[in-house]
This record gives sequence, structure tokens and C-alpha cells, in this order.
Amino acid sequence: MWQKIPYNFFIAIEAIYQNKFRAFLTSLGILFGVASVISMLAIGKGAQQEILEQLRLLGTNNIIVTPVIKQEEGKVTDEISENPAKVEKKQFSTGLTLLDAQSIDNIIPHVDYVSPEIVVETMAIRAGLRRSTKLVGISSHYFEDTQFELAMGNLFSQHQMENSAPVCIIGNGVKTKFFPGEEPIGKRIKAGSLWLTVVGVLQERHISQSNIQHLGIRDYNMDIYTPISTMLIRFKNRALVTKQDIQQANARQNQNQSAETNPNYHQLDRLTVRVSDVAFMPRVADIISRMLERRHNDVVDFEVVIPEMLLAQEQRTRTIFNIVLGAIASISLIVGGIGIMNIMLASVMERIKEIGIRLSMGATQQDISLQFVAEAIAISITGGIAGIILGFIMSAGIEKFADIHTIVSPFSVLISFIVSVTIGLVFGIFPARKAARQDPIVSLRYE
Repeated sequence: MWQKIPYNFFIAIEAIYQNKFRAFLTSLGILFGVASVISMLAIGKGAQQEILEQLRLLGTNNIIVTPVIKQEEGKVTDEISENPAKVEKKQFSTGLTLLDAQSIDNIIPHVDYVSPEIVVETMAIRAGLRRSTKLVGISSHYFEDTQFELAMGNLFSQHQMENSAPVCIIGNGVKTKFFPGEEPIGKRIKAGSLWLTVVGVLQERHISQSNIQHLGIRDYNMDIYTPISTMLIRFKNRALVTKQDIQQANARQNQNQSAETNPNYHQLDRLTVRVSDVAFMPRVADIISRMLERRHNDVVDFEVVIPEMLLAQEQRTRTIFNIVLGAIASISLIVGGIGIMNIMLASVMERIKEIGIRLSMGATQQDISLQFVAEAIAISITGGIAGIILGFIMSAGIEKFADIHTIVSPFSVLISFIVSVTIGLVFGIFPARKAARQDPIVSLRYE
């Protein structure tokens, strides 16, 4: 039995070689089916990696609280315009503040820590170079939460955090721009109106443009980080009304300017709440929302988001989409298998005399079956290999021209190849059995 397989396989290859063009057309269905399956699985794998990268950027087990500038809505009625005294007093909110962060950290259970952020657009200046950048005021938990790593230097010390020291940690892009070819640690860079001493440099972090836009995050490599106490005391504290703020407001009112009808009154630009267990996140998020609403006098000028749940929902959506695409691609494989069976049946009818000659010379029905099954499998293997190559090309083309991240995994290649061989075997059995059952005497007389 095992000795017959190579011999019959050789005969099958010779028969395919004699009908190269027909075999090529037969293998097209398998070729495009395998290529489609590989490229669709590559899209799914790329989407999964993007989700993991986004989750890593946003942090696991995190709840994000962001401020919302309060919008005033309502209808102007004749009664109100005639009697302004009836207008209800506006509710006052202090906005998102450090006190909110401390309350969440101290009161709500299952909260490991709260990491506040303040982001200010400013101008970085050094050695005749200037560039717009973002100065970010952070707490001691920030780098732990974002999983940033230092390329050189140190993180902020407790003394620097508590005493509002004029120090900073710079992103790798800032180092490249302002400190080319020199050691930045211990040197100073001007952010806005204040000189800051560099105590650390972050490792470069590659972030795709799609993640920057989709997640609303910054290019961290071009940020300058300083203790949040330094930011509030030495730069900007939006919770305080200064003489300059009053003068600017009066100037706008005198000039009838309404460009800043709703100024940003929030002290913080972001709160990241780390929860001890993902199972508690929905309940903790609900408690945070209700607590902040009470603290802000029933003014909902904040937004509470659970990134992991949003990303999980996005992953489910993409998975369903990829399953649909994979199912459509698999239809091509089935159609290719039907094509193989159809062509092999036609081949049996064309080669009845050849079958009769082999049977008359001592070939058994098993030999004939092995020959035609081997032909079907050989066509499937050839189409599968060509499909794998085309799948790599299609995946690269999708990533380049459609800007969709793709990853071709060895698993997808192996699965596609096994499926193509299986289809050749399954759809080749019926024509092979039909060929083996031919009567040798009738076959020799067949014209």
C-alpha cells in the first residue's frame, strides 16, 4: 500500500503536467481562497494587536475622568425677558480639581490610586531653538500608570514633588530636538517663562498616528513633564481667579467679545483612577460619577470613561467583522473545491480509455483511486502554496494602501494550507471512486 502511493502520485503529477493550463485554472479557486483567508486573518491579528497597544497606552484597570466645559442651553421666553427676576440662579461648579482626586482616592473602595494631570500649551526654548510643546503636570503615579521607562536620569523625588521644585523629565523627541549630541541631565530648558532643570529622559515610545487620533492621546515623545505642584504654583492654576483674569474678562466685556463665552475653569485636565480589579470597574465608575455630580452642585461638567470596556466592545465588533470576512473568503475555498471535483469528473470521462489500459495491465481499483486523489491533492497543494504567497502580497498591499495594520501569523498560514489540502482530498474522493469503478472492458472500447 505505502509503496504504491509514490508511484501513483508520480503518475498524477505527469497527468497534471500534460494538462498544465487546465490544472492552473482548477487551482485558481484554491489560490484566491487561501490568499483571502490569510489576508483576512492578518487583518484580524493586526486589529487585535492594535487593541492591545491601545490598552497598554491607556493603562489596564483604569477609569478616565475628563473635564467638560459646561454648556448653557434653554429657550428664551417672553415671560423671562419681561421679568428677569424670575430667572433661576446659575449653578456653580468648581470644576475638576485636586480635591476631587483626593476624595476619590480616600473615600471610594477598590481604588489603588488616582493620577491627576494638567496639560498646558507652551513654548520650549533652549540655545536659540524654540518649539511649541506641552507641559504636563503629573503626580508620582503617572509613570507607573503609563508604564513609561527612563532612558537616563531619575524620576521626581518626593522632596521635589512636595516642594514644587523647578525640575522636569523630557520626552525622547525633546532630547533629540534641544540636546543633540549632549547629555541633557542637569541642564536647563525654558518652558514658558520658567527655566526647568532636566532630571530624566524617557525612552522613545512609538505611537501610530491612528492611535493618537482614535484615543485622543498626545505624542508623548514631545512632552515635558513637571510635578503637578510645580505646575500649579509656578505656571497655571485655573482654579484661582487672578487680577489678570479679571482684567481680561473686563476687556472682553467692554469690547463685546464672545470668543471665550465658556472658558476652561477646570483645575485638572484629566484624572486616571486605577481600580484594583476589573470586576469592580463599572461600580466604581458609577460611584465616581455620582460623587463628582454632588461635589459639583449637580453640574455634570465631567465625563467618566472606562477605556477597557470601550476597547473590548471595539474588539468584539472587529472580531465579528473579521469572522464575516473570513466566512466570505472561505466560500472561495469551497467554490475552489467544487471546481476541482467538477474538473476531475470531466477528466475521468476524458481518460476512460487510459483507465481501462491501466486496469487491464494489472492496476487495481485502489491504484486508480490513489491516482485521481493524488491529482486533486497536488492541484490543491500547488494552489495553496501560490495562495500563501499571494496572501503575503495582499496583506502587505492592504497595510500600505488601505492603512490597515496587518500581521500574517504562522498559524494562519498553516491553517490555510491544511484546509486547502483537505479540500483537495475531500472533493477528489468522489471522482476517484467513479474512475476506479470503471469496467476495464468497456473502458478499452470507449471512444
